[in-house]
Amino acid sequence: MKYKNLIFDVDGTLWDSTDLVAISWQEAVDQLGYSKAKLSGPRLKQEFGKPMDVIAKNLFADLNDPWKMQELLDLCCRKEEDFLRTCKKDVTYPGMKDCLTALSKDYKLFIVSNCQSGYIEVFMEACQVEDLICDIDCFGNTGVSKDRTIKILMERNKLDPKECVYIGDTRGDQLAAKGAGIDFIHASYGFDPDLVAEQKIKELKDLLEM
Repeated sequence: MKYKNLIFDVDGTLWDSTDLVAISWQEAVDQLGYSKAKLSGPRLKQEFGKPMDVIAKNLFADLNDPWKMQELLDLCCRKEEDFLRTCKKDVTYPGMKDCLTALSKDYKLFIVSNCQSGYIEVFMEACQVEDLICDIDCFGNTGVSKDRTIKILMERNKLDPKECVYIGDTRGDQLAAKGAGIDFIHASYGFDPDLVAEQKIKELKDLLEM
């Protein structure tokens, strides 16, 4: 069946903001002094795609106080959003906006991520793709697993699962698509290039030829 609805992951699929996020998160870590964590883009690549609470526990494993961990995570997210809004560096994958623009003529486009509330909005604002995306949702809004968040978005928009596909770059994305009962396309240029999947793209524009 021809897909009608394309649901995208963000990090590792539409852009790679890990180097920029690492800078802003390290500022938060240094400011509060609660953790001795040293962050980098490659380190964040190992965590992105997981729920925010899991990321915090993994990155700040030396911090045992849950209140301080939440305070640190909140500051990380605020600094991250401020930095991404003002940073002029283009961290999107090649042809991202042109690809989404072309796809939006024939398909409905959606975004679901395990990120915090507000992150997808920052991405859309920074990349000027707000008008191309029909709806979004994330872990920060729902507080549940990615497969359930995908289901929430599909139910809200009355989408037939048979007409939907999730496009992501990690094993977690693949499992989320399976849990939501929809097909999966692996963005093999992303954070998990060796993932085994039935459908793959080597770059975003490959979607236009599928």
